Amino acid sequence: ETLAAAVMASTGDIRLRLTDILSAERVRGSVNVGSKKKVLEELANLLAQGAGVLTPPEVFSSLTAREKLGSTGLGGGVAIPHGRVTGLDESLGALLRLRHPVDFEAQDGEPVDLLFGLLVPEAATEVHLRHLAQLAELFSDRKLREQLRAAPDDRALYVLLNSAAAGGG
Repeated sequence: ETLAAAVMASTGDIRLRLTDILSAERVRGSVNVGSKKKVLEELANLLAQGAGVLTPPEVFSSLTAREKLGSTGLGGGVAIPHGRVTGLDESLGALLRLRHPVDFEAQDGEPVDLLFGLLVPEAATEVHLRHLAQLAELFSDRKLREQLRAAPDDRALYVLLNSAAAGGG
């Protein structure tokens, strides 16, 4: 049984609607960075755009604090950096596709080129786990990862991911 399946079983099957947490403005399809730190800075900037009161440094701090506990690299070239922040009312997501994969200390040793950043409110434990499980499940689909890597632009990335999350992928 996968971690995603175990979490789903324990939290009930209330599906994450990706459109609730991801806007087209927080999708970037040709990011050119050379390190894990730069990737997290880029994600922090994107996430802060939708977070109202949060600043990129606050978001970056939350993402790096979580990363210090262990890599959020899932394998297959995917990572889901995430963190809890005070002052946020609901979960917030951002998607990055890198031009050149970077080492993210993923369990399979593969560098990462697809990243979904997730911020959740400080107190959102069950929701946080459910979102992470559903994102992990979504990105475990090899066909979807290939489609995301081949998408021509930001808009296509956004549409593809939302379609897959809604069960149309």
